[in-house]
Amino acid sequence: MFRMRMVSRVSVLVLGLGAMSTALAAEKPVALIIAQGGLGDQSYNDLAYAGFKKAVAEAKLEGKPVESKDVVAQAADILRRASDAGFGLVVDLEYSHGDALATVAKDYAGTDYVILNQVKPGANVASVLFQEQEGSYLAGALAALVATDTSVKGMNGKPIIGVIGGTKSVGIDKFIVGYIQGARDMNPKVEVKVAYSNNFGDPAIGLQMAKAMYDGGANVVYQVAGGTGLGVIQAAKETGHYAIGVDTDQDGVAPGAVLTSMIKRTDVAVETVVKDYAAGKFPGGKTVTLGLAEDGVGLSPMKYTHDLIPAATLTKIESVKKDILSGKIKVWNVVDQGYPDFFK
Repeated sequence: MFRMRMVSRVSVLVLGLGAMSTALAAEKPVALIIAQGGLGDQSYNDLAYAGFKKAVAEAKLEGKPVESKDVVAQAADILRRASDAGFGLVVDLEYSHGDALATVAKDYAGTDYVILNQVKPGANVASVLFQEQEGSYLAGALAALVATDTSVKGMNGKPIIGVIGGTKSVGIDKFIVGYIQGARDMNPKVEVKVAYSNNFGDPAIGLQMAKAMYDGGANVVYQVAGGTGLGVIQAAKETGHYAIGVDTDQDGVAPGAVLTSMIKRTDVAVETVVKDYAAGKFPGGKTVTLGLAEDGVGLSPMKYTHDLIPAATLTKIESVKKDILSGKIKVWNVVDQGYPDFFK
């Protein structure tokens, strides 16, 4: 069911104006379409919403989150209703909405749109890409190094790690392939168990799947499954192993059980495009890219585990990061390059 918290300033909900001045466009309210998993996932959606709230407050705009129980199937309907409601800017967090957004944007020239994690055409469409594969490479490298180090509490010394994705898709596999590449570059003999939960909002499934991986010998499991991934973290806590968080800094969800988190600064991305819109500088027709170099992705400070990891391992990860930044290490990007031979 579609749900939108409607704006109260009716004066700005004027339809059919066509081309409008920059000043008037920036006075119109903005909407944030929440992705699968919904608000409360302590991950992708919540972090993006934090940046959204900060931006609309500072820009003195009205901003509303838009949620749907069937966000994938209702793509075009959600986008058209938000556009008809008079929002001047619609920021869409749902990956599956890409094609629908590109189509809808053509019919609403007076509305600006933002799509995350992919590139779509349109003079009134801004695309935001994260280099998740870069941060995931670091996560995989760290996981592989720690897994075989019995000096680290809970590690059995076997080169076995895992990753649980929300769905089998290019957007999720971008994380997974980077993670596998980083692990294999550290240890060519590493085994990476891969599974998909097929949803982003069921921690019970994440708990069950992660426990199965730990029972199968995995020392570390990376979660790329939104709210479902909270179950992965719970499994790590219950079994004495490690999880790796995603999107936001999830280290504090279960202190000591989360090795690190691969932070993806959706808050910065959303905050930036909303502020650009408010300032009349909306990057329509352009792609904003955020990777390690822009501090758009990276590992958490490891507040609860930093002292448990050998200094030599942490130094190695920093060296790997520098090699990615310098271009010495080329991290595979399934969006641009398709799937590598090591992951078919």
